[in-house]
Amino acid sequence: MEIIISSNTSKPIYEQITSQIKALIMSGELKTGDPIPSMRALAKSLHVSVITVQKAYEDLQRDGFIETTIGRGSFVAAQNKDFYQEEQQRQAEEHLQAAADIGRTSGIPLSKLIELLSIFYQEEE
Repeated sequence: MEIIISSNTSKPIYEQITSQIKALIMSGELKTGDPIPSMRALAKSLHVSVITVQKAYEDLQRDGFIETTIGRGSFVAAQNKDFYQEEQQRQAEEHLQAAADIGRTSGIPLSKLIELLSIFYQEEE
């Protein structure tokens, strides 16, 4: 499992860890039941505080991506298709919010943004 931390972003380190582990799970690279590194091991490999990794793991557990068992470690939680779809929709909403903000501040008409989205979103028939 490779996590890359960037200092060139305003995104906190724990959020970078959280989003990358979520992406690995949603892409299928990490599967249900797969172990994830201990907090100490990941903190050491990333050269960050254990508290930072702990915050990321708490968020992942709260969001249902991992399960942690005392004495055994943390593992990818069993997920259903609806859960993944909700997470994907949440991510799409974040990107659409960013696009709407850019459009609003740049004076791009809503109709143009809708046109662009429909070009990019062409369902396969």
